[in-house]
Amino acid sequence: MTDDAVTPMRPLHPHVEPHAHGMLDVGDGHRLRYEVSGNPDGQPVLFLHGGPGSGCKPEHRRFFDPRRWRIVLFDQRGAGGSTPSGSLVANTTQHLVADIEALRRHLGIARWVVFGGSWGSTLGLAYAAAHPGSCAGLILRGIWLARRRDIDWWMRGVRRIFPEYWEAFVGHLDPAERADVVAAYGRRLADPDPAIHMPAAVAWRGFDQKLSSLRPAADDVAPPGSQTLAVARIEQHYVRNEAFLAEGELLRGVARFRHVPGVILHGRYDMIAPVDGAIALARAWPEAECRIIEDGSHSTGEPGMRNALLGAVDRFAELGAAQG
Repeated sequence: MTDDAVTPMRPLHPHVEPHAHGMLDVGDGHRLRYEVSGNPDGQPVLFLHGGPGSGCKPEHRRFFDPRRWRIVLFDQRGAGGSTPSGSLVANTTQHLVADIEALRRHLGIARWVVFGGSWGSTLGLAYAAAHPGSCAGLILRGIWLARRRDIDWWMRGVRRIFPEYWEAFVGHLDPAERADVVAAYGRRLADPDPAIHMPAAVAWRGFDQKLSSLRPAADDVAPPGSQTLAVARIEQHYVRNEAFLAEGELLRGVARFRHVPGVILHGRYDMIAPVDGAIALARAWPEAECRIIEDGSHSTGEPGMRNALLGAVDRFAELGAAQG
């Protein structure tokens, strides 16, 4: 379950432009931006972005060989190019799971490989449990199970590793607010005054971003702007509501899709989602391949994780070709 090899980082696949895109109306006032690129006759794959709320980027297409894959990206409710931006109305894990299935039907896809990291792994597990027949495979990275222990680590426990980052995070709040950091940030992020909500958004996102890699960036990891505000508001909403999942729900749900081929990849030094979550998932799902990346963190921009992800995608493409 470990990977000790250290090799040069593989490049991502060449950039490709989408050949189809649109806005899918999923109700509740939400319209989701989606795009399709690569081979229209290739193996369908769905990319689930993290955050929650961070949205997709053009580089996300590049994890997949466009000659072999039909690549589907979409921005979840309130994220990226979806509208209304940053909306928390009818924005729950259950709504997102239903949105994924609605998008699959809209695109006429029978089954697809689901690729997700961080929050994308959380959502991928919830989706697979609800719709196992729609999944041809799962490639999951940076496993975050949304257990209370996972939330407590992110919001408090990580201060033992990064005390200065955590002190800056809680230091943004008045002393009287620090007894409940999540609720205090929620009030500030919801405040209509930009002088209050924007600094809070920068502080929230900056804390999150600095924990994501082995060598955190020193400055400007979360510049002020509408996207930083949207992500902070959605992340706080999901953290406050424990991702709208019952304690241990994702691990219990594995029984519904154990037959689906899967790969679990996790960085040994992941400071947002500690490695015990990946180990717990592997024990619940022994049929899946689990690799702990010994020089990895939460980031996909480091050699061990990048190479493992690209290798897993290649193997699934070969599996799809063999089955086809």
